[in-house]
Amino acid sequence: MSPINFVSNKTEQIVQWTTATMVKAVVGEEIQLKSVEDRLSHSRLSCQVGLVIGKISTSLDRGFVFDLVPTPLNDAGEAASWIIESKDDNNNKKKGGSKSKTQSDSSSSLSIDKDWVAEHARQVSKMLVGGMKVVGIYIWMNESLFKNSTLVLCQTVKGVADAAPIRDIGWDERLLIHISYSPSRWTCRNCSLSSNITSSSLRPCDFKMGRVFSTLQKFRCIYNFDIRFPIFHESISNPKKFAGILRDVISSHAEELKGAKALINGNLVNVDEQCSFDGVLHEVEFLIPFMQHTSFQVCSYAYSNSKESISQALADLKGDIVSSLHSRLDIICDEADGQLDSDSVADVGGEVSTQTPIPHLQLQSLRKGCSLCFPRRVFVPWLGDTYICDYLQPSETLEVVKDHCVELMSMEALTDTSMVLEPEAESATSMKFSTNSNSNSNSFWATAMPVSPELRPLSLNNSGDKGSVSGKQLEKSSSNISIIAALLVLFISVLVGLFLFAFRT
Repeated sequence: MSPINFVSNKTEQIVQWTTATMVKAVVGEEIQLKSVEDRLSHSRLSCQVGLVIGKISTSLDRGFVFDLVPTPLNDAGEAASWIIESKDDNNNKKKGGSKSKTQSDSSSSLSIDKDWVAEHARQVSKMLVGGMKVVGIYIWMNESLFKNSTLVLCQTVKGVADAAPIRDIGWDERLLIHISYSPSRWTCRNCSLSSNITSSSLRPCDFKMGRVFSTLQKFRCIYNFDIRFPIFHESISNPKKFAGILRDVISSHAEELKGAKALINGNLVNVDEQCSFDGVLHEVEFLIPFMQHTSFQVCSYAYSNSKESISQALADLKGDIVSSLHSRLDIICDEADGQLDSDSVADVGGEVSTQTPIPHLQLQSLRKGCSLCFPRRVFVPWLGDTYICDYLQPSETLEVVKDHCVELMSMEALTDTSMVLEPEAESATSMKFSTNSNSNSNSFWATAMPVSPELRPLSLNNSGDKGSVSGKQLEKSSSNISIIAALLVLFISVLVGLFLFAFRT
């Protein structure tokens, strides 16, 4: 969903896109960033890499930094960044070692586990709500070593941008914040995401600290919608898996939601005005036609700067709804892939599993009932009055959320789980399919494709199965008996009425 339609004069449009999304200044939350600097100063680390969590406002040409989240240790217990003393001696690393002023920076180089940082960005992006994004990376190191490491830093920024893309605003840059301890200062640079990354991809950017959280407006929306998807018999030759069909459904809802009007606190407002509402929380309701009967529910939060327009806040809410659906589907698919991997290992060991995970099912061949429960979205208090989110599978508890917050967001462990918001009910995040004609629920094809019989699969219309034919004949004969019985009762009632009338007269 690109904000620009590349049809004619591509060069001119690309130039306009780049100019419209240039971030000229960045403001960081002073209290939080000073706390980060104090933590790093007392850590005696020679380097540290992590993610920049913030917000990009293209209308204001500004970026806002909420927090700096360090990338955790990898599975082997190693740091995501380290300093190599000599290019010829890759074994001489300083992983989290103390700073040494006698270190020869000219012969040292910075090394980063770019894949691990990108994976951290991918997982953290799922925990952010509307208006919050992974907007770049930060690096803690001295000034002279930073000058020798611009290329690896730009490559890391590019990997983070690919793992946690920011859609719909066309911003082709990310932030690189350098916290130097020798000399002690903060600098911010814009890193271009062009295909040819060089040291010249970095561009200076004004950076200052101030009050960011106090200028935020909070919006909340409970979005209800229905899930429908036609499966035509022409697709049998090239069937799609359930996960692919759901991705198409999400994209369809995104287009429908894109043009939806909204009520804020029950009122229609001018979306071009600034977000200068009174109060802390603002309820949003999107006006979607023909949604009287809904089967799915998504709770969404978004944060917008008070100087931004209302339309931007609504766009952040809509984007959060779509991102939340994609995140849930990704979690289900990741779990299904892990199940397939474990089944393949069991197959090698002699135990063969015949059960296919639901996301990998081909719905055209579905012949028995199944159900799919999407993870529920819960909201955890973060910095200030803001919230981040996480997702719970039906078998998981809030202990999983506590572990994720500590590991991925570098938060202190939650002591009071009652502060976690759980607005979504389990019944509103699940879908069921059944092909049992004797049950009260509709069959899969009646639910997935409620259209004329000629559009149904040939395997269902022209089935040669004798049991199916006999079942249809039995159903037809039973319906005929019911009609005859009703007519007989009606005839007897008329005769009795005539007899009583004649007897009284």
